[in-house]
Amino acid sequence: MKRNWIILILICFACDTIEELKVYNYDGLAPLINKTDDKVHVVNFWATWCAPCVKELPYFEKINKEYKANGVELLLVSLDFPRKYETKLKPFLKEKQLKSKVVCLNDVDQNRWIPEIDTTWSGAIPATIIYKGGKRKFYEKSFTYEELEKEVQQFLK
Repeated sequence: MKRNWIILILICFACDTIEELKVYNYDGLAPLINKTDDKVHVVNFWATWCAPCVKELPYFEKINKEYKANGVELLLVSLDFPRKYETKLKPFLKEKQLKSKVVCLNDVDQNRWIPEIDTTWSGAIPATIIYKGGKRKFYEKSFTYEELEKEVQQFLK
């Protein structure tokens, strides 16, 4: 019996647990995507079921790693379905070993929050906001690494 407890404890320590995902409605997310500090903010809206989103995630991860010291802050906003957080999203995050901050947006009132994020947004993903201070650009497209880096660098000038 004692041996079983030791094995169970060792298994628990060996587990890699995904930290609890923070889930926001739009009112909770808004302060995270409208900061007024001196950093360059890159906010990417994506989902695990979106092939172009998944393809470009490594580019965002690379930007996060290479530009964090330059004052660039990355936020990945998952639009995955809430019922899939445990079965799809969390395993995906663990498998891909994403280091960037990931939050979930769970707000059924898309007619409110999509135009609040950007009046030109159709709601399609991937979509990205890059902003610093009063300068803000919205992109309803997928990026290559070179395209993303070029856009981020424009905000660093």
